[in-house]
Amino acid sequence: MSTAAVTRDNWWALVLGGVATLLFGIAAVFWPGLTVLVLIYLFSAYVLINGIANVVAGLGIVGTVDTWFLTILLGAFEIGVGVYLLRHTSVAFHTLILLIGFVLIASGLIEAVVVYFSEKAGSKFASTSYISGLLGLVAGIVILFTKSGHGVDFVWLLGVYAIVVGTLQIASLQERVKR
Repeated sequence: MSTAAVTRDNWWALVLGGVATLLFGIAAVFWPGLTVLVLIYLFSAYVLINGIANVVAGLGIVGTVDTWFLTILLGAFEIGVGVYLLRHTSVAFHTLILLIGFVLIASGLIEAVVVYFSEKAGSKFASTSYISGLLGLVAGIVILFTKSGHGVDFVWLLGVYAIVVGTLQIASLQERVKR
């Protein structure tokens, strides 16, 4: 979830996105031997919830933040990936890796750009948002270059990323809602 898109009125979107990210990460870390089908369902649920939260948050900042459209665009992309994966549960593992990597890279880049151009972001909030964005970018790139034979490593990397970013999203809520 693009934490820079959160205001006092739509703070719940950050909580929803953070909790979805955190739960996905916990499931991935503590259930590393999960099947590809279960991973598809878990990731689909995560990106659908995060996508909806991003669209709602983006609509909530229309006219107040210049980069509102990026948040909506990211949300639409995440919803599209989630729906695609739910409709095509028999995708190859390579396709799943590509989709997950692209989602993480897109969310990382958009997070960093939105925070960079957000004039209302405090320094502590901007720091956590940049860290989230950078982690998404790095995790996406690493996942894209993961060999499919390293399935457990891939799931653990994805899970640890989701736990850290979900925690950062929820932790940044307190400062963000104050603004």
